[in-house]
Amino acid sequence: MVTEQLLGASVASKANVFFDGKCVSHTVTLPSGEKKSVGVVLPSHLTFNTAAAEIMECVAGACEYKLAGAQAWQHAGPGDKFSVPANSSFEIKVAEAYHYICHFG
Repeated sequence: MVTEQLLGASVASKANVFFDGKCVSHTVTLPSGEKKSVGVVLPSHLTFNTAAAEIMECVAGACEYKLAGAQAWQHAGPGDKFSVPANSSFEIKVAEAYHYICHFG
């Protein structure tokens, strides 16, 4: 099931822009104080480093991803999630716009 709305959330109006605009996101704060990031990765091959643990949820589009130390690429489409440990990294290959919610912690 795809998360379509984050009810009651406040959204930072300034975008987080990474990799020369290939990834753009906005920070979202839920009423509980929990923070998430909602964004899009445009067609590219990128490597993200993590400080906190993350769960990447695909909202639309698709990607191939490979966690640090893994040998095989995995596919993620709408409704799919993958977990990335804290202080780690993952590679992502996107052929079409990949819309996501990043759940921290």
